[in-house]
Amino acid sequence: MCVCVRKPGYDSSLTDAQWAVVEPLLPRAHPSVGGRPRVHSRRLVVDTISYVLASGCAWRSAPRDLAPWTTAYQVFAAWTADGTWQRVRDVLRDRVRERDGRDPQPSAASLDSQSVKTSEGGERIGYDAGKRVRGSKRHVLVDTLGLILGMAVTSASVQDRPGARRILTGIRRAFPLLELVWADGGYVNSEDATLVDWARRQEKAEIVAVPRNADVAGFQVLPRRWVVERTFGWLTRCRRLTRDYERKTARAEAMIQFAMIRLMAARLADEHIEPRGPIETEAARRLAEDLKD
Repeated sequence: MCVCVRKPGYDSSLTDAQWAVVEPLLPRAHPSVGGRPRVHSRRLVVDTISYVLASGCAWRSAPRDLAPWTTAYQVFAAWTADGTWQRVRDVLRDRVRERDGRDPQPSAASLDSQSVKTSEGGERIGYDAGKRVRGSKRHVLVDTLGLILGMAVTSASVQDRPGARRILTGIRRAFPLLELVWADGGYVNSEDATLVDWARRQEKAEIVAVPRNADVAGFQVLPRRWVVERTFGWLTRCRRLTRDYERKTARAEAMIQFAMIRLMAARLADEHIEPRGPIETEAARRLAEDLKD
């Protein structure tokens, strides 16, 4: 295990406490080319990836005092291909839940999607007529703490119900106790109940709609659904995720995985971030009330 201690060079860099959480879960050596020995430490490589994620810059624009962008990109792509990011995310999620006094296996979750503009095109691009966005769509399933259980990135033209079926497929096998999924009215349609029927029959999960109040105009903090909305707020703190800059779907998903890893590592290191915006402020208030009870 690396015991090096240093002052982070950039705000995006992992602190010593965060690195202590993440480092044991990463592969012992990052991919080599032609059998050459490793020149740059894993921590420097991870900090380079973190800089790209947090700042939103191009890989080629990473600072020269970090790892070379070619090395960082190679490691990022390799760890995407072998599932490293997802494995680390799953381990940290279980630890956060246990630390919060919860069962690692969730029994309820929230489901939603987010359409974002794309910058480069790539494998998936389409038009979301409802949001009037040309780009890609992020389908996300989170637990009651807002931690990601499942996700998929598709073309923005993919409707919510097909996207939900994609991330819910096999969810019962991954999370045997999961029985309840909250979603908005777009997933529970009286004219098309195929998703609800399929989830109940195939995954033994009940999808329950949490509708908006039609009498209230503008922004609303909705019961249960604010949890997944807050997760989207967490993700878009990373400038790389305010748009979709990735050409490959797997790497777009990996960027989201790494953003959650950074967030959970900070939480496990007792380095909490102050809430921002109306959703996170309201979420913090509700959580404080729950703790009082």
